[in-house]
Amino acid sequence: MIVVLVVASGAAWESAALGLLTEHREIVVLKRCVDVDDLVASASAGQADVAVLGLDTPGLDVAVVEHLRRYAVRPVAVVPAPALEAGRLRAARIGIVALVADDDLEALPGTVLDGDAPAPELPTRLPGGVPAAAVPAAPGGRVIAVWGPAGAPGRTTVAAGLAAELARRRSRTVLVDADPYGGSVAQQLGILDEVSGLLSAARLATGGLLEERFASVQRAVGPHLSVVTGLPRADRWVEVRPGALEHLLDVAREQAEVVVDTGFSLEEDPGQDFGTRPARNQLTLAALDAADEVLVVGAADPVGLSRLARALVDVREHVAGAPVRVVVNRMRPSLGWSEKDIAGMVGGFTRLSGLHFLPDDRPAVDRALVAGRTLVESGDSPLLRALSSLADALV
Repeated sequence: MIVVLVVASGAAWESAALGLLTEHREIVVLKRCVDVDDLVASASAGQADVAVLGLDTPGLDVAVVEHLRRYAVRPVAVVPAPALEAGRLRAARIGIVALVADDDLEALPGTVLDGDAPAPELPTRLPGGVPAAAVPAAPGGRVIAVWGPAGAPGRTTVAAGLAAELARRRSRTVLVDADPYGGSVAQQLGILDEVSGLLSAARLATGGLLEERFASVQRAVGPHLSVVTGLPRADRWVEVRPGALEHLLDVAREQAEVVVDTGFSLEEDPGQDFGTRPARNQLTLAALDAADEVLVVGAADPVGLSRLARALVDVREHVAGAPVRVVVNRMRPSLGWSEKDIAGMVGGFTRLSGLHFLPDDRPAVDRALVAGRTLVESGDSPLLRALSSLADALV
């Protein structure tokens, strides 16, 4: 006997589906849920086996699907027939395998009883929570995650400078501010944006509309560079549900080179297992999971290098095979050691794809900050030349 929960939010197919399910001798409809929150609460009781739900149900996302699976409730989605192909992609992105078109409801009881055998055309999920359909066979660009330990080593300056340099070479580039502790890319580049691009993208991803409306979450900084602005306040990280950033990066990667400015903490929230609220650092962890290349930024002073050494050990636990490069920022002669000295220290902690040094060029950074411009727009400088060399290595 299969016990079923149904949530349709008043969809036209609901009555017909309920009739077909209740008439089947091997299916028991336990409850008709009002909304996704009611579904999550009902699934937590541990009495249901399957949830039949509308794919366009408000609030349905990766976190909800993961919650259902945690309580051994298998989701079966009903999709409007005219949007079946788009529905397959959205379902794959949030982890739903079983689909039924709303003009073929006679197949619903069989799908409910069939178990989790996926149809051949539906992709399975890859490690890190990214569905196979989300990884393009021939991506338009790469995701470069810029990460670094606590202490403001210059993550945002490096991310914005690198993105501007890639754009200067006529590569379509998207800079994503994914710092869960409050983004600063918009302020640094003088972008007056009342609506957060990241929050807008998260809402569109939940509704399955991000591919269609991706342009609306970006702000153009130049002919080849656009920015997805970050959180307007640090406390709004809870509005970005798990899976939203991965979806955003997948969509952006298909169109451009993507540079992601991340947060500093890699700690996982132990309380995440007790509810659907996202973890504070899931944005940073998701960016590292999705990255094709990771830049670890550290400051060249004794405190910064000590933090960098510990960070290199930590970051390897969260990077799934992506090349890791170290960027030692604010290098200056007054510190008393050479690049060779620092290379010997850093190389002892992990295997690197590259080690790069950026000079302590305060005048260039100040000019750009005061004018709200990129380093490329602010004119030639030692820092810009060093960033150009970093871009050469990446390209």
